[in-house]
Amino acid sequence: MLFKSNPKYEYVIVGLGNPGAKYDETRHNAGFRCVDRLIKELNTGNEKSKFQSLIYDGEINGHKVLFVKPQTFMNNSGSAVSEAMRFYKIPIESLIVISDDITINAGRLRIRANGSHGGHNGLRDIIELLGSDGFARVKIGVGQKPHPDYDLVDWVLGKPSAEDKEKISEAEISAAEAVKTIITADIGKAMNKYNR
Repeated sequence: MLFKSNPKYEYVIVGLGNPGAKYDETRHNAGFRCVDRLIKELNTGNEKSKFQSLIYDGEINGHKVLFVKPQTFMNNSGSAVSEAMRFYKIPIESLIVISDDITINAGRLRIRANGSHGGHNGLRDIIELLGSDGFARVKIGVGQKPHPDYDLVDWVLGKPSAEDKEKISEAEISAAEAVKTIITADIGKAMNKYNR
């Protein structure tokens, strides 16, 4: 996407998840929880409902950021994200998406500057509707299914064990720090520090 320079926001930070209290503690809502941590820490402005999302104004080390929590449910995240990006004329390289990842052990992070959706339907929809995979993503490991026949939907919409919950919570804290590093330094530094 080609946009004029000097947009209102320098970055859009998207946390992926499903709306509704019953999903709050599920594996799939790791992105929501990470954004919630940043919102609380940075004492952002009031919550607004726009672009099929809950949005928040924020600032990270002098950089104006827009936090977005799509309320479309995971598989349709792209419609919410693309609306916000187009309205504010944000270039694709200024998008950071935080998501869960079942291919990574619980508690680990994987930061990428771009790449495929890796089977994650939220990322898939964002890539399809933006027409590009050229955005940063911070993936929070929530652990693999216990066996191949285990239903994927049941796994991602399930709540982790107490042990895994603690590991994932720690990873969400690290993911929030990684987002700040991407913005204040660069993604290479974030990858070197937090990929493990």
